[in-house]
Amino acid sequence: MIGRTLAIIGGFVVVLGFLMVLIAYFAQSNVAKVAQNTIVELNLETSLTEQAPSDALSQFQNRGGVTLLDIVFALEKASLDPKVKGLIVRVGSSPLMPAHAQEIRDAILAFRKTKKFAFAYAEDFDGENSGLTSYYLASACDEIWLQPHSDFGVAGLRFEVPFVRGAFDKLGIAPRFEGRKEFKNAINTYLEKEFTPAHREAEQRLLDSSFSAMARGVAQGRRISAEAAQQVLSEGPYSGERAVALRLIDGQAYRDEVYEKAKRRAGKNAKLLWLGAYDSRTDDLHTEGKRVALIYGSGDIVSGRSGFDPMNGTESMGSDTVSAAFRKAVEDKEVKAIIFRVDSPGGSVVASETIWREVQRARQAKKPVIVSMSSLAASGGYYVAMGADRIIAQPGTITGSIGVFTGKMYTRALWEKLGVSFDAVQTGRNAGMYDGYYDFTPEQWAVVRGSLDRIYSNFTHKVAEGRKLPLARVEEIARGRVWSGEDALARGLVDELGGFPAAIQAAKKLANIPEKDDIELRIYPPAKGRMEALLALINGEGEDSSDPRDQAMLSLLRGVQPMARMLHRLGLTQRRQNWLRMPPIGVE
Repeated sequence: MIGRTLAIIGGFVVVLGFLMVLIAYFAQSNVAKVAQNTIVELNLETSLTEQAPSDALSQFQNRGGVTLLDIVFALEKASLDPKVKGLIVRVGSSPLMPAHAQEIRDAILAFRKTKKFAFAYAEDFDGENSGLTSYYLASACDEIWLQPHSDFGVAGLRFEVPFVRGAFDKLGIAPRFEGRKEFKNAINTYLEKEFTPAHREAEQRLLDSSFSAMARGVAQGRRISAEAAQQVLSEGPYSGERAVALRLIDGQAYRDEVYEKAKRRAGKNAKLLWLGAYDSRTDDLHTEGKRVALIYGSGDIVSGRSGFDPMNGTESMGSDTVSAAFRKAVEDKEVKAIIFRVDSPGGSVVASETIWREVQRARQAKKPVIVSMSSLAASGGYYVAMGADRIIAQPGTITGSIGVFTGKMYTRALWEKLGVSFDAVQTGRNAGMYDGYYDFTPEQWAVVRGSLDRIYSNFTHKVAEGRKLPLARVEEIARGRVWSGEDALARGLVDELGGFPAAIQAAKKLANIPEKDDIELRIYPPAKGRMEALLALINGEGEDSSDPRDQAMLSLLRGVQPMARMLHRLGLTQRRQNWLRMPPIGVE
């Protein structure tokens, strides 16, 4: 009886899966075509991710979100499509990292080079939510329109770092951390109440470099001098009327008015189409030619599998997952080169070393490795990249942070306030040296410092070898300091400034593929689509619950994610280990 029931259930699942595949197939085959005189619309006030999640629950939580490369490739397709006449970009209050804005901005400029127009529209440019980066992106368009009675809220650029030492003092928590070296400022969050001189120097230079790059872009887009752009972007906010007079925007108009203006520009019977819908109605790019592998490395670097944390809404770069992807790409005889897309603030030393090794093995197998840095590739994120054949970053990419820190929170005073005590038995005298109830002894501090020195020495020597730099020069530019991509290029830490298209060109060159030839770009491991993820969930292959109450749980998770992210930035949710991690940086 039980066997028959299981057989019926199994048959039902198979039939259901087959029907869903058929539905998806016919839905795809009946997709509407792209109309003549189409205007594609890009909405940048929705969530933007680096990599599409592969499991059903994460895809549900991320619904509506698009990936950065989805946008870049869709704009490239639209630029080549004679049916597409123009582009409308909705910008405003959604925060963007500078490098993400640069990547999309480059794609818009490439779109315009094909003699198509691009309008930007914003309800406002909110100075509290990365208004400058949104406006910088908008400056790639022919015209920028702001809703009437809205202010132009751009007022420079500001990086903010939280310091919690005062709270720790009140709670009875004593941070016991040490780093290599003076610019390794991630631990300052725990140890200090404000910037140290070295911390302030590094942050100010990073800020100045990012602001200067964006001001130059605005100057080019708005046809004003670089000096005038820097001044006017520093002295806001302005009224909409004043922004028009300063030539920062072209005018004030409501959304419907801007869209009607775009339709008249596009021609008779012009139609609007979301960029995502346009992407789904047209053939994918880079599907034929010599094969190039694409491997993502996104989020905190951890041992084990890559994943998505629904509590704080962040990805992790698992050494097992990324290493397996490299091995698969190396084993595939059709793969001629590997693009490693890195977007990571760092993480585990041992996991970073594991991934670094796979990069070296790929190169030894004559598979060139090109690193394409996204918004940040710092500390451990730079560690996994430094051994590649070529490293490409955006001017605003946060990179470097060549250093290490470790330590623990000494919490005995807190527990005593609460009336809680601990006792233990052990064999070795250092068995519990990272137990927060006990402080480090002088001998244990010697062990900690010896470990830091070894890891730092290994890091800098690998940088010198990978980047072909004298060790003394590496020591000058390392010391835990973060750099912008632009400054990193000047110091030999990266090879070129640019986005993903530049990485494709580099891959062709290193793999001896003619520049004009197309390539087949294949993701390793292959990303699961929504249908595949759902079928995996039905078949019990997924790791997530299929309970309908997940929807309510997801709503709750979205409410607690900001606090969870803050705790994660402060290092209060991580296990003790040696960390290759950049300092926490907030962008406003």
